Amino acid sequence: MERPTLMEISENLCSSEVAALCFLCRDVLNKTHLEGVKDAKVLFNRLEEKDCLNIEFIKQLLQTIRRIDLLNLVKIKTQDVEETDANPFGKLSNYRVMLYRIYDETTEETVKMVKFLLQNTIGRRQLEECNTVLDIFIEMEKVDLLSQSNLHKLHLILKEVDMQLALTVQQFEKAASAEASNGFQNGVSPSETQFTGGQFSSDKDADIQLLLHSDQTEYYAMDHIPHGLCVIINNEEFLELTRRGGSDKDTEALRSLFDEFGFDVKVFPNLTAEQMKNELSTIATRNFSMEDALVVCVLSHGENGCVFGIDSEKVYLQELTKPFTSKLAPTLAGKPKLFFIQACQGRAYQTGSLPLPSNPNEANDVRQNQVEEDAGRIVHETVASDADFLLGMSTVQNCKSFRKPATGSIYIQELCKQLRQSAESCSQRKEDILSVLTRVNREVSKGNYHKYNYKQMPEPKYTLTKTLILKFAGAQVKQS
Repeated sequence: MERPTLMEISENLCSSEVAALCFLCRDVLNKTHLEGVKDAKVLFNRLEEKDCLNIEFIKQLLQTIRRIDLLNLVKIKTQDVEETDANPFGKLSNYRVMLYRIYDETTEETVKMVKFLLQNTIGRRQLEECNTVLDIFIEMEKVDLLSQSNLHKLHLILKEVDMQLALTVQQFEKAASAEASNGFQNGVSPSETQFTGGQFSSDKDADIQLLLHSDQTEYYAMDHIPHGLCVIINNEEFLELTRRGGSDKDTEALRSLFDEFGFDVKVFPNLTAEQMKNELSTIATRNFSMEDALVVCVLSHGENGCVFGIDSEKVYLQELTKPFTSKLAPTLAGKPKLFFIQACQGRAYQTGSLPLPSNPNEANDVRQNQVEEDAGRIVHETVASDADFLLGMSTVQNCKSFRKPATGSIYIQELCKQLRQSAESCSQRKEDILSVLTRVNREVSKGNYHKYNYKQMPEPKYTLTKTLILKFAGAQVKQS
């Protein structure tokens, strides 16, 4: 590999990433070669000394630590290079990748809990010097508590700390066992199959891939940075319908939240119906291979089964989701597609049982907290029900939803609040999105809107096939 390319990669890696690369290389370099390595240039020199420095190995390393920008750099700089003498020992260990995946999902609280559970088996001084879970893994290996063939202790600890992380270990063990039995029968070495993002992939044995795919974890993988695209269509200024005051507050709340969740956020203000359909159709042609999910938020006026463009023309909900079905967007197949719709779905009001306020001060509060409706003409249309979709509606069919011009819509603001609170929770196991939406339903339905006369009941519809958990992208422990 060319020196200028390696130099450019080295200069763009922070200290925590270099430490992660050193950990991933522990099966090709011994402790002596890795001792004191703080710079990627030194690591690359050590790999070269051991004849383990080749393009494919560097690609595997960069892909594992999710430096896709540097991975793309390697691909560009080496697109005309063909390595025919790459050392087979310069290959990333599935075991190391699995441990790195666990590290990539740990929080500071997780590290503290793992240390506590190991305090009787590893020296206190050694544990105090561990800053990340990778450091803990190294100490466990030193005392023979952890190896590729000995994951029992790690699995027990993670079951106490974070069940999702424990499932990662369990899945690795099952997949490695299945691959070993199938691989040796078919002449495929276990080292020839790579563990990436919670899955094994082998270009030599498609049967193994199918076998392991059928035994995937129950969670949607959220491995890439960014996780995917978050599209916000904010229709605020209409040609004929009333202005949707406060929609800018919803846009900002969604933009901030999904940016923190690790999504690439794009906002499209004030689109006609045709422009909405065109933008979504264009986005659907995107290659989502290196992304985990899609989020589409539509803030507009609407009626039963549709939303309106700023020209008051309707876009059926099915027209929003259809471009992203597996048939039309194959690189999104098996990945969650989340649609959040803030719009009325009819003309009816949901009545509540609470009386009107009689106190003059409360009446003033009503005027200060006035709510508006996102309503329009009535139409009838069903929602596409292909796999892995979630459609979060601000209200049930035939009914209105409400919005405060000063602070934003009732539904979107509560949705962002509950998703944020869930992500900030210190609980061992984060809430899945359906649990969060259930709480949104409860909180919104408690309120009394439009002069305290009426209710609003959100309605999630979904065909998700796995559990989805949204966490802040910066939640991982990365010491620099």
